[in-house]
Amino acid sequence: MNTLALNIVTPNGSVYSTEQAELVVLQTEGGEMGIMAGHIPTVAPLKIGAVRVTVDKKVHYIAVTEGFAEIRATGVTVLVQAAEQSDAINIDRAQESLRRAQERLEHDKKEGVDYHRAERALHRAINRLDVAKYR
Repeated sequence: MNTLALNIVTPNGSVYSTEQAELVVLQTEGGEMGIMAGHIPTVAPLKIGAVRVTVDKKVHYIAVTEGFAEIRATGVTVLVQAAEQSDAINIDRAQESLRRAQERLEHDKKEGVDYHRAERALHRAINRLDVAKYR
């Protein structure tokens, strides 16, 4: 089977890298996108979600924030602010982030302060907890 390279990069460096991806599934602003070797060149905006990567018939999950994916016939580069592999997610920390985000949302409703920011924090926390299920 043809494979492609995948590199998930944050401002702090590479979080996940492989040369043997059989399938990469991204959560784009336009919907879910599956990429295999030979895909047409594309740049896609990403939303908060999971990147699913199949390597040797095993699926790996990486939680990512918003960003962009550069897709080429031989590889995919994902550029995001933050990313965590499922087995590296600290569940207690993610649950605490979820609790804080929910509190901020309630406070922001009453105060009318930065609702969008609190909502994004809530989505990031929920995404991390969802991806952590695939340890």
